[in-house]
Amino acid sequence: MKIKILIIIPAFNEEKSIGRVIARIRETVSEADILVVSDGSTDNTAVISSGLGAHVIQHAFNLGYGGALQSGFRFALIKNYDIVITMDADGQHDPAYIENLLTARARGEANVVIGSRFSDGDYKAGIFKRAGISLFSAIIRLYTGKTITDPTSGFQLLDRSVLVYLSHGDNFPLDYPDANMIMLLHKKKFIIVETPVKMTNRSDGISMHSGIRPLIYMIRMFLAILMVILRRD
Repeated sequence: MKIKILIIIPAFNEEKSIGRVIARIRETVSEADILVVSDGSTDNTAVISSGLGAHVIQHAFNLGYGGALQSGFRFALIKNYDIVITMDADGQHDPAYIENLLTARARGEANVVIGSRFSDGDYKAGIFKRAGISLFSAIIRLYTGKTITDPTSGFQLLDRSVLVYLSHGDNFPLDYPDANMIMLLHKKKFIIVETPVKMTNRSDGISMHSGIRPLIYMIRMFLAILMVILRRD
């Protein structure tokens, strides 16, 4: 039976890049469907995406990255997709590496595959960003015994069993589903692996980690990690 694949792209005012992203995915993985979750965008993100044949969910208000993903996960379950792959709308993720995610899943029978920009040592991040990622990697390693070099990666593969779990109640963190989600899924016995992917720096738009947002992210992530550790269910 053919595996149904859905690529979910959360997007907030990404009209300058979303067309290129969709076109590159079509060239690389023609058998996959594409869903763009326009998360309260006030530009032409939704119009461009729909015009290029992608499914579109339009949020009336900006719910944040996690909220956009959760809408995509529920869509995938309703439409009976077997696998979802999450990608950014700004063009940082190279669709050519989708095959790496699929191969890693098949090889390790994994439920989650994280695309790491660091595992091949090629990506260069700023000193503060790299320090934060290293810190959360260390926390994950202490808690799970697994080495995840890129816990903040938005380039991921999740199978249907993970989608079912994350769609229930408060299982999915709506703010920043990064290290906390990895720890939660490990706690629930899902198999998580990592594979190399290529990422580039964004050329258009505003990063969700710009300005004071990195500090807010760090505080919220520490609280989210604590909640995962304290969870009894």
